[in-house]
Amino acid sequence: MKAIINGRVVLPTGIAEDMALLFDEKIVGLVNPDEIGDAEVIDAKGQYVLPGLVDMHIHGYLGEDASDGSIEGIRTMAKGVAKNGVTSWLPTTMTVSYDSLHAAFKAISTVMEESKKDDFDGAEIMGINAEGPFINASKKGAQAADHIRACDPEFIDQYASLIRVFTVAPEVKGNMAAIRRIRKEHPEILISMGHTSATFDQAEKAVRAGVRHVTHLFNAQTPLMHRDPGVVGCALTESRVSAELIADMFHVNKALFKLVADVKKDKLVLITDCTRAGGMEDGEYTLGGQAIFVKGVECRLADGTIAGSVLKLNEAVRNVHNSYRRLPLHKIVKMASLNPAKAIGIDKTKGSIEEGKDADFCFADEQMNISRTILRGRTIYEA
Repeated sequence: MKAIINGRVVLPTGIAEDMALLFDEKIVGLVNPDEIGDAEVIDAKGQYVLPGLVDMHIHGYLGEDASDGSIEGIRTMAKGVAKNGVTSWLPTTMTVSYDSLHAAFKAISTVMEESKKDDFDGAEIMGINAEGPFINASKKGAQAADHIRACDPEFIDQYASLIRVFTVAPEVKGNMAAIRRIRKEHPEILISMGHTSATFDQAEKAVRAGVRHVTHLFNAQTPLMHRDPGVVGCALTESRVSAELIADMFHVNKALFKLVADVKKDKLVLITDCTRAGGMEDGEYTLGGQAIFVKGVECRLADGTIAGSVLKLNEAVRNVHNSYRRLPLHKIVKMASLNPAKAIGIDKTKGSIEEGKDADFCFADEQMNISRTILRGRTIYEA
């Protein structure tokens, strides 16, 4: 048994102070510090004790990309994101060829099994996020047009045990029928609309068909207009739909953080949409086979198109917290932990500090800098 003392423990409903957090592989609960007995003591030294963060949309990190099909690359990413407080994540592929996707899924599956063992020193892989290739070329953003295709239920069938979420443009011919079929046959898979030119009415129809999520809200989708509210309007007004936000202060103006947080509440999910340039110096990298150019927080194609980010999930929490001070910190932390865990169906064991769940934690200072990450009771990163 272990006990974390002198921490500000971030719970789903608030922050607990002057308590000890008992755990082994699972969370035992909060007790008075004089009740920890002979438990091994870990002193948080006044830091926040957050639930392990859940990054459900991340393409790459430290020079690696989930679409590369590299087992070692996925291992590098898993170890790297642990330094950002992430304990659960979905390697996210792009619009590439089926051959590349097959190779990528095989590599991810291999490391996914490794990540569930006690000797793995990185964040646990909970499945795959397939962002493409079932998108609309008119809103492809940084995705490769050559490999875009109509939604393919047989492909989803093949990888149903791995795919936790995939993105689709519902207005493309044949895609609405595919959404209905996949929703019926694989209700556990989260269907997200993104890279889409759908009208508000088409987006609403997609929700009725089975869409329950929106990929990186505001980006690569029809905007909020007063006569046709578009996909953004559907995301904001539809209570069944969760929505992703890239809170890097570049993809979305920080003035909108309050609006989206107030409207979506527990349906708002912070993501990174990070590329292989994450954790690296400014310069030229690739994304989905295309050159991207990184300067500061900006990632762009040669033509200026925004191409992913270099955001870390702990930074996303910090950015929203600094931009919306009146929103309690525990509610912002949920956007990067419990909310995504619920969206992808892992909240029975992940996403919050509650009795019986996996002992997944990270220690953070006032600016969300991470000093320690714990996965299923084991320290996998310590500064």
